Amino acid sequence: MESSLKLVPEKEIAWLILDLAGEKVNKLSTPVMNRLREILESLHGSSFKALIIISEKPGIFIAGADINEIRAMNSANEFDRAVAGGQEIMNLIEDLPIPVIAAIHGACMGGGTELSLACDYRICTEDPSTKIGLPEIQLGIIPGFGGCVRAPRVLGLQAGIEMVTSAKALKPQKALKTGLVDKVVHPNLLRKEVLRWTLEEIIPKGKRHKRFVPRSLLEKFLESVGKTLVFKMARKEILKATKGHYPAPLKALEVIEKTYGSRDRTSALATERMGFCEMAMTSVSKNLLHVFELTEMGKKLAQVDAKPRKVEKMAVLGAGVMGGGIAQLAANVGVQVQMKDISFEALGKGLKHAQDLFLETLKRKSITTYEFKQKMNAISISTDYGGFKTVDYIVEAIVEDMALKQKVIRETVEKCRPDVIVATNTSSLSVTEMAKGHPRPENFAGMHFFNPVHRMPLVEVIRGEKTSDETVATVVQMCRKMGKTAVVVKDGPGFIVNRLLMPYMAEAVFLLMEGCDIAEVDNAFVFEFGMPMGPFALMDEVGLDTAVKVAKIFSQAFPGRMELPGIMDQIYKSGRLGKKNGSGFYQYDAKGKRLDVDPTCYEAFGLKAPTKPHQMQDCIDRCVFLMINECSIALIDEKIVNTAHEVDLAMIMGTGFPPFRGGLLKYADTLGAQHIASRLDQFAKTTGGSRFQLAPPLRQLVQSGRKFYDLEPANL
Repeated sequence: MESSLKLVPEKEIAWLILDLAGEKVNKLSTPVMNRLREILESLHGSSFKALIIISEKPGIFIAGADINEIRAMNSANEFDRAVAGGQEIMNLIEDLPIPVIAAIHGACMGGGTELSLACDYRICTEDPSTKIGLPEIQLGIIPGFGGCVRAPRVLGLQAGIEMVTSAKALKPQKALKTGLVDKVVHPNLLRKEVLRWTLEEIIPKGKRHKRFVPRSLLEKFLESVGKTLVFKMARKEILKATKGHYPAPLKALEVIEKTYGSRDRTSALATERMGFCEMAMTSVSKNLLHVFELTEMGKKLAQVDAKPRKVEKMAVLGAGVMGGGIAQLAANVGVQVQMKDISFEALGKGLKHAQDLFLETLKRKSITTYEFKQKMNAISISTDYGGFKTVDYIVEAIVEDMALKQKVIRETVEKCRPDVIVATNTSSLSVTEMAKGHPRPENFAGMHFFNPVHRMPLVEVIRGEKTSDETVATVVQMCRKMGKTAVVVKDGPGFIVNRLLMPYMAEAVFLLMEGCDIAEVDNAFVFEFGMPMGPFALMDEVGLDTAVKVAKIFSQAFPGRMELPGIMDQIYKSGRLGKKNGSGFYQYDAKGKRLDVDPTCYEAFGLKAPTKPHQMQDCIDRCVFLMINECSIALIDEKIVNTAHEVDLAMIMGTGFPPFRGGLLKYADTLGAQHIASRLDQFAKTTGGSRFQLAPPLRQLVQSGRKFYDLEPANL
């Protein structure tokens, strides 16, 4: 561990160099913390006049604590000992008799930010990789190494609360503006500038524990008599964002409220430590740590034993909102993109959508005006195949029509190099069948983006019967390059996400037919269960015409198991398309914002006014348990994906399934297969619906007493 943390003298200064051996990132594991303690204790009484802490990892200062160590702890006493040790080390930094400077380049997160807050001065680079934040609440915990106590003291009450409770990382200029850092420099000048600054300015001034100083009358008010208002508004915003499902932000706010302004560091840190231990023992934290594991494991599960091809230029067929969104993603990461459509009117719409997305990032100051122009210049448009001979990769995003897609794919590859890879953005059509339009089906795969493309993190990578490993590897690489999470799935109706969503949405329509109130059901799913939107709002987003079309496809593919609600034809004939024509289950304003439920939709669908015949828990269970039932077949019998991990990653990233529940199958395992089976049997009796018949794989889990997460790939 000595080689990971080195103390290097230079003139009157000690450099503490972080470079964790054998790791891509610096993290505050127990061995690292022990070594850090040794170094800090050795500096007491030394002749050094300043300490500079710097990392030699490219793009990383300190990523935070070791998540594996947190996951391994099971008792409050274990958490208390670990957090107390971390607090002691941060206190050692704060109490050194010499100035301590954090020289930050790259990601500085969690414990790394808490370490920097314990320093007297902070300088960071203006590099895009540099970001400073406290993301602990994303894991269901709160900052425990002094972050709740020190952040408001350094940034001020409002900015400190926001940093701790929002988990947003600050970029260099924002960090400078808030006072989180004192200087921002070019990456190449970090060592030189921090050395000059330390020798010429810091050492002469001496040690300084920076505290926030109000700069305006408003800040003076909010730091004094206005504190009550600050906490009240912060609590309101947290509840609005979390809907009460995530306790950590409220606990962090409580800790700040109890400790802000206190001069008793020991007592303040004890309050923070108690809050941390309380949150670390919650089921929400355990599930969010599980979700973190899913994202890490997902990277490994998506790997195949093949080298991906290099992609420098790609084409997008179809310039709608989806095509424009895909083009924007690629151009944003330096890929040259050519959008092709049959008319310049369509191309104009696709180009405008890409431009609007870039303008949003420009408005947020995430990119400069120069970068905006550079990225837009990376997108070209055409109505013919000129330039396609130089294309490495093609994403097809035209209308969902098998014959048309096959025709366009066949026509396109004739104009390209023989080895060009083509990926279809289909959401429901067979990739294997579509590959018949490609003369080299080994170079063909599915790349299913979710809408809206720029927001939804998931891409399903669909392997057809003849898709090569090299093609899969290349598609996965493109997903990651675009900042997306890739889940590799086998070809099959609806793949995995839509396969599971369809019984969920269809069951909501059955509930509607039985007299349920649209708003009441949607609110139950949002406020009680934790979905980002209810099933009726989701159908409006998808498009009611699309939902009906897909429901019919599934009812034909899985007769009996996927029953078609009787009013589907009436919904289709009503002409209500949902958000895209401003009329569906809900009403919409001119900008497409969802308003209240449209009271006329019941009559339009041939229904009477709601009678509200069911308890909301029954409504939730009917929709969710049907997803679990269907998933047992897709996972265990058909092997659409290989592991429960992939199902849960796909459902969280693709549908917003509540992360605090750990994912669909983690939730199923928490309840137990026996409970789910009993409820399905109950619903089968009360509704008479064959769709509730227990799937054989789920019945086997009941009989064996096993869980979905007990099933390793070799045992599926």
